[in-house]
Amino acid sequence: MLENGKYSHGRKVAELEAALTAYTGARFVIGVNSGTDALVLLLRAAGLRPGEEVVVPAFSFGASATSVVLAGGQPVFADIEQDGYGIDPATVAGVVGERTRFIMPTHLFSQLADIDGVLGEARRLGLTVVEDSAEAIGMRRRGTHAGLFGAGGVLSFFPTKTLGAIGDAGAVVTDDPGIAENVDALRHHGRFGAPLGDFPAISTTTGLPGVNSKMDDIQAAVLLAKLTRLDSDIARRASLAARYAESLADVAGVRKTPVPRPDSVFYVYVVEVDSRDDLAAHLSAKGVQTEVYYPTPLHLQPCFAGLGYREGDFPNAENACRHTLALPLYPDMSTGDVDQVCASIGDFYHGRRA
Repeated sequence: MLENGKYSHGRKVAELEAALTAYTGARFVIGVNSGTDALVLLLRAAGLRPGEEVVVPAFSFGASATSVVLAGGQPVFADIEQDGYGIDPATVAGVVGERTRFIMPTHLFSQLADIDGVLGEARRLGLTVVEDSAEAIGMRRRGTHAGLFGAGGVLSFFPTKTLGAIGDAGAVVTDDPGIAENVDALRHHGRFGAPLGDFPAISTTTGLPGVNSKMDDIQAAVLLAKLTRLDSDIARRASLAARYAESLADVAGVRKTPVPRPDSVFYVYVVEVDSRDDLAAHLSAKGVQTEVYYPTPLHLQPCFAGLGYREGDFPNAENACRHTLALPLYPDMSTGDVDQVCASIGDFYHGRRA
């Protein structure tokens, strides 16, 4: 790979795209340099026009909304479900306006959003569905992989992801040849009246200015090696998650633990707890690293202050931001490690009652 002087978008990237096509069942997988770029390019390739609106959940990683801005659109927020972390389809109609063209559900943590509900609302309201499936590799419903229910989706291969590289990398997944061809052009600086890239040209005259968002071959090589054990890693994560759920079931102060479903893939193990920040500090003192996903809902982020949202607009999202905490979860973790984390959590709440 280094000897042939081809460091990006070379043979290894093509091999990875083919392997991911086989794994996900997508007709097309287009490798790019990050999950965020994948979202931006997907939105542009699917036809988002300047000033058009995209409905996104108020509780998600920042890129779910900033990608809309970077693609030229405007995010419109909706609340999440009370018992889950996906967008609540029942709240979508109330935020849709004349300029709304897309809805982008996010599949978070360990499960798909209510994709059936989202698709139903999208059909009723005339919206196109694109999926922020960055965390969702391996998640399937009725045999369909995340990202393939609507016009397309994305995958992130950030090092902490279920399938992680040793740097940034991402991909767009789609069954739509037009979107695939557009993304392929966009990642190679665009199309200037002639087809570029690897997919058969659908439009040879339409200009499409793009960016440099090619995947590194080194990242592709790492991902190809790790893909061979992805299913066993997913199974190990599920086993550790079950251990967590059993051990935390009767701990006072733990409000909610994830409920495994047939389509669950545990990227992170997120619980809802009382006194979240104090618990995180207690665990840190015990040598247990945790993460807060996410401390501030998207509609209250300073970069979106001009959109006019206020605290209280999306109570479920705001509640999640106050109480969620991600506990350690990775395939090489031992059951003893899980027991240690759970014992430390139990000690924290027992000490507060004493």
